[in-house]
Parts: sequence; structure tokens; C-alpha cells
Amino acid sequence: MEAERRKLPIGIQTFREIREEGYYYADKTDHIRRLARDGKHYFLSRPRRFGKSLLLDTIKALFEGSEALFRGLAIHGGWDWGQRHPVVRLSFGRGSFTKPDEVGASAAEQIDAIAGEQGFLLTASTVAGRFAALLDALHKGSGQRVAVLVDEYDKPILDALGQPEVARANRDFLRGLYSVIKDCDAHVRFTLLAGVSKFSKVNLFSGLNNLIDITLEPEFATICGYTEADLDTVFAPEMAGLDRGEVREWYNGYNWRGTERVYNPYDVLLLCRRREFGAWWFETGTPTFLVDMLTRRGVNAFELDGMKANESLLSSFDVEEIAVEALLFQTGYLTVEQSAFKGGRRRYRLGYPNREVRQSLNDVLLLRLAGGRENRALAAGRLYDRFLADDLAAVETELRALFAGIPSDWHRRNDIARFEGCYASVFYAALAAAGMDLTVEEASSAGRLDLAMHFDGRVYLFEFKVAERASEGAALRQLSERGYADKYRHLGEPIRLVGVEFSEATRNISGFEVAEA
Repeated sequence: MEAERRKLPIGIQTFREIREEGYYYADKTDHIRRLARDGKHYFLSRPRRFGKSLLLDTIKALFEGSEALFRGLAIHGGWDWGQRHPVVRLSFGRGSFTKPDEVGASAAEQIDAIAGEQGFLLTASTVAGRFAALLDALHKGSGQRVAVLVDEYDKPILDALGQPEVARANRDFLRGLYSVIKDCDAHVRFTLLAGVSKFSKVNLFSGLNNLIDITLEPEFATICGYTEADLDTVFAPEMAGLDRGEVREWYNGYNWRGTERVYNPYDVLLLCRRREFGAWWFETGTPTFLVDMLTRRGVNAFELDGMKANESLLSSFDVEEIAVEALLFQTGYLTVEQSAFKGGRRRYRLGYPNREVRQSLNDVLLLRLAGGRENRALAAGRLYDRFLADDLAAVETELRALFAGIPSDWHRRNDIARFEGCYASVFYAALAAAGMDLTVEEASSAGRLDLAMHFDGRVYLFEFKVAERASEGAALRQLSERGYADKYRHLGEPIRLVGVEFSEATRNISGFEVAEA
């Protein structure tokens, strides 16, 4: 029997509406059951549009005892529906917090509104004092301890990053507000703070140092996002007619140290509605701040895929110090590729989660790296077509035109131009923006290959050199002499060796040699 088609919950963050109005729902309640059973105070970081708000609303409905909404879900038979807990849910998702005291006004309005709904009048002069009084009154009035849920806990700080004084003031206010949760621990049954970024405990959570961070706990790696099983079951009616391999390539790949990767839920829902592939998630937010930081700090596109980090770097995020690795990981532009415990600390290798992010972010980076505003979609399309025809002479022509189009003053204005990797960065960004499957610095017994590309049943192996610092033809000779192709022969596909040499004098490609392996 064909599964029943339901409504797509695009933009729906209310659990009750999803359950009562017949929307698709990927069941996350077994995760919630384990959280409530095994601990008390939690923190979770996930990228935007990954289902954090829906998760919090589901927890709210659960503690309020809305039993009918959970029938048929994993948690239904394992929850005491006879107990109903008061819930305080705060959200900083509304409004902008770029002016002093806006965050305090927002928190006060929300706390006073909850008190008013319960018939309480809060008289404390400070927001933290009213928050504490609210938790006390709710506990005493109901006889049950309170569930405290905070959505977009970090937005007041992120909104004001361009104004450090306001950002610091917002951070300090929130630190005082969140410390109330620990001070009122006797009144609290459960806490979950969720947001995009993971700020340092020292600077934001020093008053709430008993938080359990589940961001990178393998047990909760799929608490947000859709799994392969979700697509096979929940969304099975929508998957008919779609190439699952292509769906996986475009939107799967997010990993928080779990045994399986998850799909970006927003992308899956938009794909089901529009029935075509696109950068739906990426287009909902322009990473201007991110691109500015990458170019200002000299981090080039070539370095992003395979970036190394340790656990402390991934959480090194604060107003005064924002680690590039942390920013890219927490915002969803890089994800965990590998993790290992070495030398007394956990180390990570990061990479692009999927084609959407690799292609879209490099498209934006290419604009910044190349400095021009020519229609990049047309240029990327031409490059794609040249590779499709396996016409490497035409590929060289397209790439030479790209480098020639870089304004002369760009090299003076951008710090990245001082780095030898500038040339490889533009080259990589151009291929990635064209949608190519790329692997950087792939290791073999012969050494590290600069770049490998799999496309249309062929393998392309690239080596880069700066002409003024190497002998003529050195890039292609290295590819041949080190036997980089041996690693790929088992694929049974044609292998092209491409030695690319850049000239510092002409600021363009000076050599582009091709050989069969």
C-alpha cells in the first residue's frame, strides 16, 4: 500500500500544529526521553534552520503533558503523563539586538508575559530577580519543578558582533540571566539552551557551569536533521522520482561524531516541494561576515576542505576571539570528517558537508578572491561544459580568462595575495563553484597530492607550482615521478595528470601541461 502523503512542515516550528494538522514529522522523542532520564541541564549548538526551535517546542509540549500529541511516537509508552510541569520558554529569535538594553527589554517582556498568564505579579527591580521569582512562583504554585527552555540563546551577541561594546554588554547581561538557572536549581526539573554558536563557558556560562554540552556527543548526533531512515520512511512518498544518490550528494553529510550523517532538513523540505536541486539553505543567509573574516585572515578556499581543529578550537568563540574553525563549524559550512583522540585531546578533520555548501560557499569566495562581478554562474557553467567534453585546452583558456579578470589593485588590497596559496585558492574555488567533486591534499605512499577531481567517469590529478620558484615542467614531472595515479587505477577510469604553474610576474597561469597516466 502506498504511504499517505502529508503536508510539508516548511517554516513550521510548533509541535502541536505539526501533529494536529497532518504534517510530516521525523520522530526525535527517543532522544528527548534519554535527555530527561539521564540529566538535567543541557546545551546544544546546531546551524540555522536545523530544527532547534521545533525540538524545544516538542520538549515544551512533553513537559506540559500534552499526551495526545505524542501517540504513536517513541516516547509515548515511556513517559509519566500524570505529571505536568510548568515551562518557561524564552526565545531571542525575534528582533535585532544592536542597541544597548534591547536584550534586557526583550527578556523582561517575555518573563513578565509568562507571569501574567499564570496570574503572578513580579515586583523585583532587575530582570534576573524577576526570572528567579518566576521560577519560584511556578514551582510553588504547581507543586512541580520547572522546565526552562531558551531558544537562540546567543542571537543578542551575534547580532552585535559588529559593535563589540554592545556585544559585550549583551553577553554580560545574558551571563547574569542564565546564572539564575543554577541559583534556582531546586525549582528546575530540566534545562536546554540552544543556539548556533558555542560561546566559551568562562565568558558566558561561568554562572551555569553545570551545563552538559551535547553538541558533539555521538548519542545525540541525530537529534536535529533528517536521517537516511527518515527519508526511507517518513518522507518516502516524497522521494518517489528523485535520484537518492543525488539527494545524498546535495544535502546529506552533516556529522557531529555520530555513526551516521544527517540531511539538512530545510533543503529536504524545499526539494520535496520544488522537485529540483538548489542551494535552498545557503540562500537563506548571506555569509558576508564569514567571507570577510576568511579573506581578512588569509584563509583561502584551498585550505577549507580538510581543515584541522581540536576540541578547544571548535568552542573558541567569543566577542574578543572568534576562531575561524569554530565559526565555520558552528554555522554549518564545515562538518566533522574524522575525529580521533591523540595526545590527550580530541582532534578533528573538518570538511564541506555536501555539494550545496561546497559549491555555494566557493561561488561567494570566488567573487571575493577574483574581485570581479561578472556573471559567475555563466562562467562556472562554461567550465563545467569544458570538463564534460574533456577539452582541457578549453579548460585552460577559461581559467586564464578568470585570472586575467582579477583587477590589478586586488593584489594590493587583499592580504591573501601575499600568500603563495592565492593562486591555488582561486583555482579550487572556480572548480568547486562549478560543482566538481574535489579532494585536497589526498595522502598516498608517494606523498600528498595537491588536488584530485572525479568527474564524468574520469579522474583528474592536479599539482600546483609557482613558476619562479620551480623548474619548467616541475608540476607534471612530480605527478608522474611520484606515481600519484597508482592510488586511483583500481577505479578503472581514465586518469589525467595536470601540472599547473602560476607566474608571480604575470599573475596568471604560465604553464598547463596534461598527460595520461
